[in-house]
Amino acid sequence: MTASFTTISTRLDGNVLFATFDAPPINLIGPEVVRDLAGLLDEVSQPASARVVVFDSADPDFFFPHVDLTKVPEYTAEAAKAGGPGDASLGMLFRKLSEIPAVTIAKLRGRARGAGSEFLLACDMRFASRENAVLAQPEVGIGTPPGAGAVQHLARLLGRGRALEAVLTSADFDAELAERYGWINRAVPDAELDEFVAGLAMRMGNFPRDGLIAAKAAVNAISLPPPAVVRADAALFQQLVRGEAAQQRTAELFKQGFQTRGRTELDLGDALGDLPAVD
Repeated sequence: MTASFTTISTRLDGNVLFATFDAPPINLIGPEVVRDLAGLLDEVSQPASARVVVFDSADPDFFFPHVDLTKVPEYTAEAAKAGGPGDASLGMLFRKLSEIPAVTIAKLRGRARGAGSEFLLACDMRFASRENAVLAQPEVGIGTPPGAGAVQHLARLLGRGRALEAVLTSADFDAELAERYGWINRAVPDAELDEFVAGLAMRMGNFPRDGLIAAKAAVNAISLPPPAVVRADAALFQQLVRGEAAQQRTAELFKQGFQTRGRTELDLGDALGDLPAVD
């Protein structure tokens, strides 16, 4: 690696790059994370870069809880620098993640909700701690559909009914249920997760690069959504997240400690269900 990052620490072991997100206090996806992620994706897109990238979090409670809703314009501007004005969205940045010429593995401990879950969905594989992982798409509970790929990925992975359950209920899913539905590849006992993921990454890292890249591209050609629908989802999210209903719901959540380390963020699925109804 030639670049250094504020919110990502990296360690290269043979052909495998381990990348750990660390953006205190709770790993919100804000402009610094987006800037660093875009830079890292540029690095691993180079011809001699790592063949496998493993992403995890330094925070045992939060992988990515969601975006920083106080900085939507700022992180969107950082995403625009990565893809140009027409691709000014997390959705298109995450699509770049899906297309880089390296195998990407997400190792999940803690909570991955909203765009955090969408980051995981953009990775090639997802493995989660059976005891200590939570996934959710809370956007509808706030007042907007997901905008960074969840609708497209979950419909393909889970099927229509289960995707609608995940998106429309805004409920928290533990690792066992997420595995059963197809949201993640496997739920692995926490004590075995690090060794399991490292072994898988090292195995693939020893395979010829051309074979890995060609096979990934072939699967992507079948399974990735077209860019136009990713852009449309992002535009709708950016419109509705500024709407009256979403503003009212998020204001109530902020009163309860939203975006701070506490009960509201730890149990966001419950907190959303307890909010008063709005028209």
